[in-house]
Amino acid sequence: MPPHVAEPLVTAFLLYVALGVVVALPFVLRAVQRLDPAAAGAGLGFRLCILPGAIALWPWVLLRWRRGGAPREERNAHREAAR
Repeated sequence: MPPHVAEPLVTAFLLYVALGVVVALPFVLRAVQRLDPAAAGAGLGFRLCILPGAIALWPWVLLRWRRGGAPREERNAHREAAR
């Protein structure tokens, strides 16, 4: 691949990852328990495990974080029959 094509792609990738780190670190350290009540009190190991995913999926994480609230309960035939 010619350098004039590769350099902007690498720069865009590095910018994406840098923004991911900026969003993911505060999310993983403070806000994850607000979106998932089961994560309240989770240890460092759990937070380190979800950090790479939060970096890679930072636009979705930021959107969910801004919306706030706990996740909705899954609706399917099994849950409906149990009610």
